[in-house]
Amino acid sequence: MSVTAEHPDILSRLRVETRPYHDALEQNTFNQELTAGTVSQAATAHFLRRIYGFLQPYETQLRAHADAFGPEWQLDQRYRAHLILEDMAQTNNPSEPVLCPTLPPLRTRAQLLGAMYVLEGSTLGGQVIRRQLAKADIPLQTYFTGYAERTGPMWKSFCQLLTAAATTEEQTEIVQSAVLTFQHLHAWISQP
Repeated sequence: MSVTAEHPDILSRLRVETRPYHDALEQNTFNQELTAGTVSQAATAHFLRRIYGFLQPYETQLRAHADAFGPEWQLDQRYRAHLILEDMAQTNNPSEPVLCPTLPPLRTRAQLLGAMYVLEGSTLGGQVIRRQLAKADIPLQTYFTGYAERTGPMWKSFCQLLTAAATTEEQTEIVQSAVLTFQHLHAWISQP
């Protein structure tokens, strides 16, 4: 079956329909400082604490619904909040960060797939951030290393699984969940 203009594949829809929210998220203060070459270890630690506050409850929901995914999804390898705690152990404030009280709805597999698109995609950007932190001699790089040399293959695997799993009926719910995930994450990390 070929993809037509009337029925675009899920990855095309996600790229196009989430682009404004992805772009808005990338304009956060941390990324601006990173791009300008003015990022500090304190700003990096603050950003990581905010990411953890969102990622940990998301991963809790993903674990609670793990039976909706088969072993091919490699969920046990996709949990990364613990990597932030490893980074936090290197700071002068190793206590567990505050958790985000309001996530987008993550009750259905389609909603989880939309959120996964956002958070799995962040592993690609994390590789770029890790290199910039290395240049700035900031050691808080564990989380941004993601899956290391497996980052590309893990993303490709996720995209293939998502394409195969997304039914026509679920596509809109997946896209809406991805949009809401970008919006909620942006609002959360933008807080002081």
